[in-house]
Amino acid sequence: MTTSSVPVVAEKTAGNRLRRKRSAPKGTPDGLRKDSIETTATSRIAVTAVLALTAVYFLFPLWWLFVAATKDAGFTFAGSPLWFSNFDLFGNIQDLFAYKDGIFAVWMANSALYSIVGAGLGTLIAVATGYALAKYEFRGKGLLFGVVLGAVLIPKVLFTLPLFLMFSATGIVNTYFAVLLPSIVSPFGVYLGRIFAASSVPDEVIEAARLDGANEGRIFFGVSLKMMAPALVTIFLFQFVEIWNNFLLPSQVLISENLRPVTVGLVSWNALVQAGQIERHMVIIGAFVAVVPLIVAFLSLQRFWRSGLAAGAIK
Repeated sequence: MTTSSVPVVAEKTAGNRLRRKRSAPKGTPDGLRKDSIETTATSRIAVTAVLALTAVYFLFPLWWLFVAATKDAGFTFAGSPLWFSNFDLFGNIQDLFAYKDGIFAVWMANSALYSIVGAGLGTLIAVATGYALAKYEFRGKGLLFGVVLGAVLIPKVLFTLPLFLMFSATGIVNTYFAVLLPSIVSPFGVYLGRIFAASSVPDEVIEAARLDGANEGRIFFGVSLKMMAPALVTIFLFQFVEIWNNFLLPSQVLISENLRPVTVGLVSWNALVQAGQIERHMVIIGAFVAVVPLIVAFLSLQRFWRSGLAAGAIK
């Protein structure tokens, strides 16, 4: 009996050791590793929750706008505000573009003109200026870049009155140029252009092109711009969205209804709603249609501007 109890005692001793090992205090390396895993999981859950709440915060008004735009004019505020009822989206859009001889289509065309032309020229100017600040050495370079950074910090609303007075003196108030000329200058675009040029275009490539006999213009347009393609798209999108959403300057320098962008036009319609001259549903449909080009631009070019932002962040 004594002999047979020895294996039992040994087995119990081994089991106790195993249990003590499994219940090791958190001060051991295994405990620290477990705490680290739990902390990482908690952090990820917290970050995901914050991002989800932020997404809901920004998408909630857009969803409401979409649902309201699909409802028949007489049921805009009837039923659930967040779900579909009395669907008539296509009829609403048809009424929108037919109202007042299609003035909304004119506003959309004006916004497209201001945004595409202004963003295109502004992107080229910003990239060229940023490229020069990143790749060339000249007197006053630091001062010039400091001025650019200072201009980024100044609210654009402060430029509205000086620009209006300048345009009045030169006779370009109530013309397309009154909106286009300020749109092609972007200090923030120059800042991004400098960052992207410094990170995307190696100095060795420029020197090799010079040794091959290429002049500076050919190097910039034939070599550097191709390497900065994601940067071009990123700056263009920033410019496009900013110009499309611009309201204050066009509202001050444009008088003719046929020159207004869609932002100014919708605000003028909103004033007519207060006077009872137009239904509020028309403004809601117009706001929804005005957002569509921005969504299309971001979705179609997201591959480029994501890589462009990543390149700038790495630098």
